[in-house]
Amino acid sequence: MYRLETPIYFYLLAILPLVWLGYFMVLWWKKRIQKKFADSDLLKRLSPDKSTFKSMLKMIVVSLGLTFLIIGLVNPKMGTALKTVKRSGVDVVFALDVSKSMLAQDVAPSRLEKAKLIINNIIDKLGSDRVGIIIYAGNAYPLLPITTDHSAAKMFLATAHPDMVSSQGTAIGEAIKLAQTYYDNDEQTNRFLFIISDGEDHQDNAKSLTQKAQQEAIKTYTIGLGTRKGGPIPINKKGNIRYKKDREGNMIITQLHDDVLKTIAKTGKGSYIDGNKTKEAVKYVEDLLINAEKKEFETKEFSDYKDQFQWFIGIGLFLLLLDIFLLEKKTKWIQKLNLFNEKSK
Repeated sequence: MYRLETPIYFYLLAILPLVWLGYFMVLWWKKRIQKKFADSDLLKRLSPDKSTFKSMLKMIVVSLGLTFLIIGLVNPKMGTALKTVKRSGVDVVFALDVSKSMLAQDVAPSRLEKAKLIINNIIDKLGSDRVGIIIYAGNAYPLLPITTDHSAAKMFLATAHPDMVSSQGTAIGEAIKLAQTYYDNDEQTNRFLFIISDGEDHQDNAKSLTQKAQQEAIKTYTIGLGTRKGGPIPINKKGNIRYKKDREGNMIITQLHDDVLKTIAKTGKGSYIDGNKTKEAVKYVEDLLINAEKKEFETKEFSDYKDQFQWFIGIGLFLLLLDIFLLEKKTKWIQKLNLFNEKSK
């Protein structure tokens, strides 16, 4: 396995065609000037030891040297083996509501973007804890299985959108049911489920499913987003912003139903958190996870990637130094072998 630390330096390879272009232009210019000075036969007599091949060889050596130096800047890293690492932490699963009501902007910039911000900030505070993400609307879908790769969690979270789910609505119970399949460590005593939603639940099974989750040692916390006053649901069609209406043509106003979220949190032995206050919500979760008992678990990962840039830098410098000692004159002892197609006079 390998990875490239700074692949952007590969753009420097564009210098090589320019170097060769400059080389051929200088070569053309020299020949043009030389023709004005003397004919080709006379020039050969004036400089019998000049090698036409070695100038090309020097350019090849320089080009290879620059190529190796650029690869060194990219810094290829090699990983050799998959190893088992022991870590200690808790399992954290986020169930993110991506129903269209989460697009309401009664909380800036929108309920959904505020939810992503809260989850991102919480992930930044995690140590070696494992994290998983579920998205739900009319149905629940796994966005990211439970993992220690926090960077991947943030990357997948950024893609969460209502268009990713096939049916609309808010089925909190489906998300709780799916979350129970995420905790694959039977020995883990601290399992946390955070439901981030505006509380609009179109099913009535969330409480019973929360009780089942609690029996499996899953503590359910809810984070509410939105206001009691509420706001309209924007619909973006080809850059035109409209608002969702009912069958009678009245604008639909979606509100925060914190009573539903508080009931779920109480049933799940957790707490309700006001997500409209971002800093306070993140701080509450951070303190909660820091003070939680950590359980040791095993995870497989590739051994640390080792820097390999020094090999490429070394070869590149060697080739550039070789170019300095590689003269454009014919090499007498090699000339006898005729390696460079240099015929003896």
